[in-house]
Amino acid sequence: MHNMLDKPKGVLFDLDGTLLDTARDLGNALNWVLQQHKMPSCAFSVYRNIASDGSQGLLEIGFGDRLADYDVESLKALFLERYEKEICVDTVSFNGIKELLARLDKDNIPWGIVTNKPQWLTELLLPHFDEFAQCQVVISGDTLEKRKPHPLPLIHAANAMNIDPADCWYIGDAKRDIDAAKAANMFSVAANYGYIGPEHRSDSWNADLYIDQPQAILAHL
Repeated sequence: MHNMLDKPKGVLFDLDGTLLDTARDLGNALNWVLQQHKMPSCAFSVYRNIASDGSQGLLEIGFGDRLADYDVESLKALFLERYEKEICVDTVSFNGIKELLARLDKDNIPWGIVTNKPQWLTELLLPHFDEFAQCQVVISGDTLEKRKPHPLPLIHAANAMNIDPADCWYIGDAKRDIDAAKAANMFSVAANYGYIGPEHRSDSWNADLYIDQPQAILAHL
């Protein structure tokens, strides 16, 4: 466990479910694919807490047992094609993120993004948000040969910011985020406001800190 009293020298964020509330646009793409296949649509309350798991997780929840009847790769391609077209219709940054990033910028604490989202989608999405202007580094799911829960992308991002991983905080809303942070020797923060349902049992992840809103980080800066 890390010492809570040490301020971070750098902060890294997961993207979906941590910085950006992307669930509705992901769910809309899923429901479009379901509609094409004459399948019933999936409710927001059902897909919200799966949204961090990408196309695979969403298709599994949408198609259920019927997924085995289809070529999953072609469904993924269809899903991503639709998502690309409408990637930022209902997507917003979580309440408090602008304030948090502005404070990091003001205090000259470098910050970046480490996501498992494919790079081409990440690059399409980020320019929609002015609050990301000072972002120092972006590592996507296919930037390196490993992705979370492997620590490599986190370590790579810290190195890019010239920060020792031990002085860096990583904030995410999935077990893979906390596992990656621990393996990278970073201070791990679980974003309880993100795509976490009771079934994820986030209390068992042993994160160094659990936050219910982004503003909770401000007290530690």
